[in-house]
Amino acid sequence: MIKELLMAGLLALEDYIAKHVITCLIPAFLLAGAMVTFIDKSVIIKYLGSEANKIRSFSLASISSFLLAACSCTVIPVASGLYYTGASIGVVFIILWVAPAANILALIYTGAILGTKMVLSRIVSALLMAFIVGWIMVLVFERKSKESLLKAELKAEFGEKSILPKKYLILIILILLSLLSPNYLVRSGPYWHKVLVWAFFTFIMVIYAIINIPKDKIRDWLRETWWFIRLIFPLLLLGVFIVGIIGKILPEEWIKTWLGGKSLSASFFATFIGAVSYFATMTEAPFVDTLMKLGMGKGPALALLLTGPGISLPNWLAIAKVFGVKKALVYIPTIIILGTLVGWFFGNFIF
Repeated sequence: MIKELLMAGLLALEDYIAKHVITCLIPAFLLAGAMVTFIDKSVIIKYLGSEANKIRSFSLASISSFLLAACSCTVIPVASGLYYTGASIGVVFIILWVAPAANILALIYTGAILGTKMVLSRIVSALLMAFIVGWIMVLVFERKSKESLLKAELKAEFGEKSILPKKYLILIILILLSLLSPNYLVRSGPYWHKVLVWAFFTFIMVIYAIINIPKDKIRDWLRETWWFIRLIFPLLLLGVFIVGIIGKILPEEWIKTWLGGKSLSASFFATFIGAVSYFATMTEAPFVDTLMKLGMGKGPALALLLTGPGISLPNWLAIAKVFGVKKALVYIPTIIILGTLVGWFFGNFIF
């Protein structure tokens, strides 16, 4: 039995490393390092910091997150890059939630498989949960006085420069293309097709950096990238290994039985399964479709569509490491509670 569990964990690791490290995590870590190295912190604080207008900053974070096709693990380096650049805790956790839970690629795929009503429900639910999460994180953790001092220091140091010089903006766009293009351009077929797309844009990015970016800046960029890798990557691997073991333990028939109907308990169980399990972006829709054909209720299905890709055990561990255990202990239960309530409400009053 122990051998089977270990093999299940190792197989999950093998699948994760084979299909996610190259085309997802490498460009995500490079992007995080680039944001910390090249983006003017004073401008980030101005538009996304704790003193920025909350409605505007939260809306900007939510809308931009729709365009970031990232799983719950890939989004962590991106969000942490913004966090260490000066974005407020509310904005950062909105991005952590919306990008994996309701990015446009996953929404298109959800609509194609599960229909327009389900995808519209997913959009509304994700946005509602995002604003609630943002406000809760702000109320619990944000301290303006410290940032006000940092803001004054940064203004004195950087003056009124633009957020990003043109040559660094082009570099970040190229990194984004290497991160997003494999998922946007290759939606079916062998995984190596995605690798080829990633390699093409990465090659262009590397050549551009060598020609246009000063060597000392490249060293700073790679040093920041390596810091994120050392901080986050080991915990992601540990989390994926544990999820593989959990998937082996849980009996499939038992899951199907408890996910039926539209009760609060069914929504909670679906939310909790989604919160623990790891779903790469776009994989949640066919999984939920299969469970719905076996009797899963539409409310619990929505809850699983949101929390499945939105959070995961590897995501929990990495958030605790990067942002602190206290923030993880507020964020994760908040998502589970909101996911449960959303599934119950939509199951009883919308579907």
